[in-house]
Amino acid sequence: MKHHKNDYVYSHVLDILKKRYPRTMNYKQITARLREYFPVTQNEVEEIIREMQQKELVVEKKKGRYTFKQPDQYVTGIIEFTNRGEAYLLSEEGHEDIYIHPDDTDKAFHGDYVKVKLLDKKKRKKREKGKKRKIMMGKVVEVIKRAKTQFVGNIQVKEDYAFVIPDFAKIHKDFFIYPENINGAKNGDKVVVELVKWKDEDKNPIGKVVKVLGKPGKHQTEIHAIMFEFGLSEEFPEDVNAEAESIPDIIPPSEIGKREDFRDVLTFTIDPIDAKDFDDALSIRKHHSGLWEIGIHIADVSHYVKPNSALDREALLRGTSVYLVDRTVPMLPEKLSNNVCSLRPNEDRLCFSAVFLMDDHARVHHQWFGKTIIHSNRRFTYEEVQEILENKKGEYAEELLLLDKLAKKMREERMKNGSIIFDKIEVKFHLDEAGIPTGVYFKVQKDAHRLIEDFMLLANKSVAKFLSEVPDYLDKKSRSRYASVYRVHDSPSEEKLEEFARVCANFGYRLDIRNPQKTVHSINKILEEVKGKKEANMIEMLAIRSMAKAIYSTENIGHYGLGFEYYTHFTSPIRRYPDILVHRLLEARLNGKVYSNKDELEYFCKKSSERERVATDAERASVRYKQVEYMMDKTDQVFKAVISGITEWGIYAEITENLCEGMIRLRDMKDDFYIYDP
Repeated sequence: MKHHKNDYVYSHVLDILKKRYPRTMNYKQITARLREYFPVTQNEVEEIIREMQQKELVVEKKKGRYTFKQPDQYVTGIIEFTNRGEAYLLSEEGHEDIYIHPDDTDKAFHGDYVKVKLLDKKKRKKREKGKKRKIMMGKVVEVIKRAKTQFVGNIQVKEDYAFVIPDFAKIHKDFFIYPENINGAKNGDKVVVELVKWKDEDKNPIGKVVKVLGKPGKHQTEIHAIMFEFGLSEEFPEDVNAEAESIPDIIPPSEIGKREDFRDVLTFTIDPIDAKDFDDALSIRKHHSGLWEIGIHIADVSHYVKPNSALDREALLRGTSVYLVDRTVPMLPEKLSNNVCSLRPNEDRLCFSAVFLMDDHARVHHQWFGKTIIHSNRRFTYEEVQEILENKKGEYAEELLLLDKLAKKMREERMKNGSIIFDKIEVKFHLDEAGIPTGVYFKVQKDAHRLIEDFMLLANKSVAKFLSEVPDYLDKKSRSRYASVYRVHDSPSEEKLEEFARVCANFGYRLDIRNPQKTVHSINKILEEVKGKKEANMIEMLAIRSMAKAIYSTENIGHYGLGFEYYTHFTSPIRRYPDILVHRLLEARLNGKVYSNKDELEYFCKKSSERERVATDAERASVRYKQVEYMMDKTDQVFKAVISGITEWGIYAEITENLCEGMIRLRDMKDDFYIYDP
C-alpha cells in the first residue's frame, strides 16, 4: 500500500493529530491508532509524516513527537504596553486581550494599531489559591498605523551622537539621534523627538529633535511637555475660532418662540468654585398635579455646533476637555464653553432639557424631553450648597433640601438595584504664582456633589432608555439601521475580582464573589467600612482597577458599575463630544426623524473612547508630576505610608497625608533580606 495513493489513510492521520491537538504523538502511537481501522506499517506512517511536514501540516514539537500545525491566525487591534515592557493587544475580533512578550513587540509603540500573529503557546497567569489560567500569546508582525510619531523626552548628547529617553514610561525604546538631527538641543534639555525611521537591523528607532521645550523641572517646561506628549493644545485653528466668533451673543426672538420657556421657573447651577463652563442647571417647582416638576437643563451646544462644521470636526478630534493641574484644555473655544453655552446666572440661555414629574419618594410619574430657554437665578458652588444642606438654612434652602431628599432616595434605590458607589478622593494642589505646589488637599465627594450626580444620572439613563426604543413609524430597512450611542460598562473578569478579594482579605475585609448581585453589595459594604481608614484610597483605587473600562458604543450591554440596563452621556456637551451626538440623536427622534448611519456612529464612539483614555493619562501625568515636584524638598523627612504595590525590584508606598506614591528599591532596604514572592 502506498499512502499517497490512498487519500483516506493520509486524511486519517490528519484527523488523529487534529483530535489530539495540542498534545503530541510519536510514530508508534499514530501507527497503533491507524491499525484499529486498517493494516499499516510504521515506515509508511513515517513517510506520511515527513510529507506532511514538508507541506507544513504537522510540526515536530519534541524529538520524534508530532502535532497538527494550526494555520497561522492573525488579529488586529490597539497595542497597550505596561511600564515593564510587556504588552496586550486590545483585539477588534472579540478575543480576550492577547499577551505580547517584550521580545515580541517588534517596532510597535504604545497605542499603535498593529497586526499580531497568534502563537502556538499560552502564558500562565497566576490566580487565587494556586490555580492558573492560560491566556493567548501573540507576536507583532506589522505596525499598520502609528498612534503618534512625536514623543517627549530628555536628550543625552554625546560627542558624535545623542539619545532621547522618552518621558512616558510605556515607551520603552530610546531614540538614536545623528549629530545633524540634534538641532541645537543641549545635553539634558527636554525635547520633542520625531520618529524618522526604524529599520529591521536597527535596535533603536532613529529620530530627530523638532522642538526644544526647555530645562527639565521647570513648571512651564513640564506642563508643556505633558501637553505635547498627549497631543493637547490650548490654541484652536483659525477657521474654528472664526466660526465660534461668528456666533451671535443675543438669542433671536424667532428661536425663543420655538422653545418651552422656563425663564420664570426657579433655576440654579451648582459647580466647582473655579468652574467657568456651566453646562447643567436644575429647576424646581410644584406642579398643578401635586407632584414636583424637576427640570434638568443642559446647554444646547448642538444648536451652535452643526454636523461637519469646523467646530464639530475640532470637537471630534479633541473628544473631551482635559483638566490638568494648572489649566483646562477645552474641547470648544472659549466663546462657546465660557460664554454663549455656559449657563451663567441672570442671562437667558438655550438648553436641551429633561423634565420629570416626581413624587416625594422620587418615583418618576412622567418625563418630557425638549428644547427650552432658561434664566438661571443663582450660581452656587458645591461648598455653598453643602453648607446650606448641613445648616438647613440659606438662600433657596427649602428647594435644595427637597432636591437632596429626592437625590438620596434615588441613590438608595440605585444601590438596591446593583449600583456601586465610589467616593474616590481627588488630589488637588495649592499653587503659587509660578505654578509651584505649596500644599496638597483632597477633593472629597459630599452630599452637594451627590445631589447633582444623581439628577444627572436620572437624565442620562432616561434619555438612553428613550433612544433605545425603535420608533414604530420606521420601515423595516430603517429599523435595521436604527442606532444610538451608549455609555457601556462590562462586568469585571473573575480573575480581577479574585485578585481584589485577596487584597481585601489581607486587610480583614471579605469580598463575596459567589454571584454578581452578592459581589456588588459586598463591594459597597467594603467601600463603606473602609472610609476614614489609612487604606481607604488604596482599596478604592484597587476596586476601580478591578472593573472593566467604560466605553462608548452603539451596542448596548448595560452599565455594570451603575446597575443600569440603559445609560448614555447627555449632560456635559460643553466638555464631551458623545453628549453632542446624543443631543443630535434626541432632537432627530423628537422631530420624527432618525439618524441611520450606524457605522459612522460607531466610529465616533471609538474615537471618543480613545480620546477619553488620552485625557485620563494626561490628567494623571500632570498630577504625578506635581506630586513629585511637591516632594522634592521633603528629602529625609519621615512619613506614614501604606504599601500600595510590590514588584521584584521594590515596593510602592503611598503617603497617607498627601497620597503621593513612590518606590522603595529592595536593594535600599537594609534591615533584612527580601525576596519577591508573587
